[in-house]
Amino acid sequence: MTCKLLLLLAAAACAWAAPLDCDLSDYRASDGLRAEMIESGLTLTWAGAPGQDVRARFAIDGGSPVVRELAVRAAGGAWVILGRDLKPEFAVATGIRRIAETQVNRLKVLGMATPENIERDKWNTFWDSPLVVPGLPGINPNTPRRKEEVRRATAAYHSTGCKVKTDGARLEVSFDGLDMGIFSGRLQFTAYKGTNLLRQEAIAKTEEPSVAYNYRAGLRGFRIASAPRVTWQDVARGWQKYEFGGTPNQDPVALRARNRLMMVETGGGSIAVFPPPHKFFWAREFEMNLGYVWYRKEDAQTFAAGVRQADHEEGYRPYGNSDELWQQQVASSRMMAKGNFALYNAPPGTWQRMAVYYYLSPEGSAKTQQAALAFTHDDRYKQLPGFQVAACHFHTRFHEEELDSGTMDLQPPWIPTLRELGINIAMMSDFHGDGHGEDSGAPRLRDLKAYFDASRRHSDRDFLIMPGEEPNAYLGGHYTMMLPKPVYWTRTRESGQPLIENNAEYGTVYHTGSIADVMEVLNRENGFVWQSHPRTKDSAGYPEAVRESAHFRSDRYIGGAFESLPVDLSEPRLCETRCFGALDDMNNWAGPKYLFAEADTYVKYPEDETYPHLAVNYIKLSKLPAFDDDWNPILQAIRAGDYFVTSGEVLISNWGLEGAGSQRALSADVQWTYPLEFAEMVWGDGERTGRQIVRATEHPAFGTHHFKIPFDATGKKWVRFAVWDSAGNGAFTQPVHLR
Repeated sequence: MTCKLLLLLAAAACAWAAPLDCDLSDYRASDGLRAEMIESGLTLTWAGAPGQDVRARFAIDGGSPVVRELAVRAAGGAWVILGRDLKPEFAVATGIRRIAETQVNRLKVLGMATPENIERDKWNTFWDSPLVVPGLPGINPNTPRRKEEVRRATAAYHSTGCKVKTDGARLEVSFDGLDMGIFSGRLQFTAYKGTNLLRQEAIAKTEEPSVAYNYRAGLRGFRIASAPRVTWQDVARGWQKYEFGGTPNQDPVALRARNRLMMVETGGGSIAVFPPPHKFFWAREFEMNLGYVWYRKEDAQTFAAGVRQADHEEGYRPYGNSDELWQQQVASSRMMAKGNFALYNAPPGTWQRMAVYYYLSPEGSAKTQQAALAFTHDDRYKQLPGFQVAACHFHTRFHEEELDSGTMDLQPPWIPTLRELGINIAMMSDFHGDGHGEDSGAPRLRDLKAYFDASRRHSDRDFLIMPGEEPNAYLGGHYTMMLPKPVYWTRTRESGQPLIENNAEYGTVYHTGSIADVMEVLNRENGFVWQSHPRTKDSAGYPEAVRESAHFRSDRYIGGAFESLPVDLSEPRLCETRCFGALDDMNNWAGPKYLFAEADTYVKYPEDETYPHLAVNYIKLSKLPAFDDDWNPILQAIRAGDYFVTSGEVLISNWGLEGAGSQRALSADVQWTYPLEFAEMVWGDGERTGRQIVRATEHPAFGTHHFKIPFDATGKKWVRFAVWDSAGNGAFTQPVHLR
C-alpha cells in the first residue's frame, strides 16, 4: 500500500472520528428529553409514545451531518436499531414567480395596476406553473418561459458544529453550512417529547427577487441487509412493497401512496416517512395523487427514502357520453394541467422550512401506519358533538354530468370522496363554465331544476348537498352565494324582464341585472355572500375596491373565503398574509366580517389526496337539516360567527369572551394531534391590527388544554382566537366585535 493511500485513509478516519463540536448553551435538561455528548457525537433520547423511548445520534463526517443511529424501544425492552449512518438529502427545483394575467387585468379595471401592487400581488398568484416550459400562452405576462429559468440543486454541507436548543417539550439540533443552489442556511432535526416523531428540515433562504420552488427531502444510506423493503398502501388501499431486487435507480421512484405515507421496514421495527399534512401542499384545481413519497436504490447495499413534490400537474380524467361534453372536458383538463402548478413562494430573505417527518416505531408496517395516521385522524374530520362539518366551493358540474348520463341516479365520484372525509354539508358552486349560467330564460331554469333534483336525490340523513353558486357579476370580483333553500334565479336580466317573475312551472323566479337586484334577492330569501378567494384570481383588488359600498357594509356580505393560497414555508400559519390580511382589514373597515373555508376545486375521486388540500368549517349545529327542511339554522349560525375553521388536526370545542369593561379574557377549549406551536389573540382598533402570542411548545402531541388570554379591551374594536401546531396546521374562530 502506498504512503499516499495510507495518508488518505488516515485522514478519512480522522474526519470520521473527529469529535462533534456542539453548542449546548440553550439546552435545558428535563425528564424525558435529554441531549448528551457520547462517543464523539450527540445523542438525543426522549420519551416517545406511551411506554416507548426513542433515540437519535448525530455526528459530522467531512463537514456533512450524519445520523449515526435511529433507534426505538418498548418499555423494558432492548433498543431496536432502525437505521445507521444515514445522510440527510435535500434538493430544490426553482423557477420564476409571475403574476397571472387575470390578476393584472382585474387591477387594470380597478385602476390599481401600479408596479407596487403588481409586485405585491405576484406572491398571491394561483395561475402560474414556473417549471412548465414554455407554458401556456395568455396565462402569465412575460412568457414563454425559457429553459434556463429552471434551476435544480442538491444540498451540500460545510458544517463546523451543531447547536442544541430546548424549546418547551422539544429539542432542536441544527447544523450550519447548508448550501443548495440559490438557497443557503442550516439543517435541523426536532424531537418531540411524548411522541415518536422526528422532524428533519432544511431552513434556508435566497436573496433572489422572484423565486418559486419545490423540494425533495429524505435520508440515504438505509442498508438493504437490515432494512430489506419499503411498504405502502396504494390509492385503492392495497398493500404494496418493494424489496430492492431490481437494479439501482438513477432517479427517485415516486410512489402514489395512500395518505402520503411510506414505511421503511427493518428487522425489528419500521419508520414511517411522510410530509406535513397541509403546509406541504399548494392550491390546485384538483387533487390527483402525484406521488409524494419516494425511494431510490443507490447500489446493491443501500437505498434512500423521503418525500417529494412533482414538477407539473397531471390532467384529470375527462367524462361525458356526448362528444361535446367529452371534448370540453379534455380541453379543460389539459389547460388546468399546464397552466396551474404554482409551487411555493420564496420572497427574498425569508427562511423557508422544507420538512419531512419520520415516525420511529418498534412495530411492523401496519401498526406504524396506524400510529402515523393518528395525526390526521386517518385523514378524516373528527366528529365533534354539537357541530356539523361543512366544506364549500366545489365546481363538479353536477347537473351537467347527471343530465349527460341520462339518469339522476348516477352517483358522481366526488360524493363518496367527501363523505369518506367526514363531511356532513357539501356547499356546491356549479355553473362555473358549465350549463347555461348566463342565460336568463328556460335553459337556465331547466339547469337549476336538474341541479336541485340531483342535490335532493343524493342528500342523506347525515349528508346534505346545498346547491350554491359562485357568480362573478355586479358585486365585484367573484363571490359565493348561499341561500337557505333552492331558489330559481338568473344572473342576467333582459330588457323588459321583471326582477320577480311568477313562473307557472318553477314558481318564483328572480332575474338580476344589478347590485340592487342581487341584494334584493338576498334580503327576500335571507341569503348572504362572501368574497371568493379575496386578493387573488378574479378577486384581485377585492374586497378593498368595495370597502365603502353599501353592499359590502351590509350584513348580507359576511366576509371572505379561506384557502391555503399561496404557500410560503417561512410562515407558521396557513394563508397567513392574504387570507388573514383580508379578514383583519375587513373588520377594521366595517362591522363583523368572517372567513369561511372553501376549496375552489373541480372533479375529484376517492383515490385522490383530497384531505391535505382542504380546510373545513365546524358549524355549531346539533342537528343536520334534511334537504327539504329549512336551511336557515345553518345560515344563521354562520352569520353569527358560530363556527371555527380548521385544517382538521386542531379542534376548538368551545370559545368565548369573559369579563366586562376593559378587563376581558378570550378563552377556548382546544384539542390537537401534532405538538402545538402557539395560540394567539388577534385584535384590531379600526385602523391597525395587533396580536398577542402565547407560546405552546410545552404541550406535547395528542393533548387538550383550556386557553385563557387576558387583555385590556380599551380602544380595541374586535378580537379573534387562533391556535397553530408545529406542522403548520391550525384552527381559528371568527372575530368578535367589542364595539
